[in-house]
Amino acid sequence: MRVRQRDFERIRAVLEEADAEEPLTAREILDLLDEHGEEFDSAHRVATVLGRHAQTGEVEVIRDQPYRYEFTERNN
Repeated sequence: MRVRQRDFERIRAVLEEADAEEPLTAREILDLLDEHGEEFDSAHRVATVLGRHAQTGEVEVIRDQPYRYEFTERNN
């Protein structure tokens, strides 16, 4: 499995475990990852991983200030 895919799966697993019900900023996601013992370099890295998956439709990017991210599965 590629590194980006593993990073994406780690983010998804933590958000599912945390039962995040609303869109979160990359900083909020980074804080949740840290609380669950998952190390990520930065909020920028989180945003990059999720932005790439937005291209495939797995993540919705809410282009507000600041950007927020939501897994599309939660929208169905």
